[in-house]
Amino acid sequence: MITLCMDTSHVFLVLALIKDDQLIASVQEECWKKQSEQIFPKLIAMCESADVKPDDISQVVISKGPGSYTGVRIAMTVAKVFCAMKNIPLYTIGTLQLYAGNETCRVMTDARGKRAYTNVYEEGKALGEDAVLENEAIKEVYHGETIIGDGHLIGAEDCWPDIASNFLKTKALWQKADNVHLVVPEYLKSAESYLVKK
Repeated sequence: MITLCMDTSHVFLVLALIKDDQLIASVQEECWKKQSEQIFPKLIAMCESADVKPDDISQVVISKGPGSYTGVRIAMTVAKVFCAMKNIPLYTIGTLQLYAGNETCRVMTDARGKRAYTNVYEEGKALGEDAVLENEAIKEVYHGETIIGDGHLIGAEDCWPDIASNFLKTKALWQKADNVHLVVPEYLKSAESYLVKK
């Protein structure tokens, strides 16, 4: 069984092919606001490098957010169309969970407006709900734990995992969509607030 994995919810374009329980090809490139331009060329090149044809793909898994309002929708739209046309399963996973993998860490990604999407994980298990918090509020509860993501928002270093590998590490947490047409992004703030430039 071959699974296509996609994440376009933040600054990266992440694509991966998993055959059974082995990662056979992947792409992870920073291309903020260019994922929509790059996703098809990179997807085609990745599949060709792995000698995988569209008909070989048995299921798709995508990150569902939280993340960029437009970004989350790029992979989601491609996945929904592909799965509907081929009548194959679509799975989702939360973006912060994906980035955490099976690590003990705090994940935080820039939500703009001096805020971040964040959650804390212990060996990959979320200790709370995904939240969008002011960066200053995160500083107050930060106790030196490993940061994955945009650490610079609170004066720490940025640290990004191999997101493609994390798709495989979090396989047990993939959630199958009952109806691909009803899959929607997970947002933690109103759509209007994404449009405010600060």
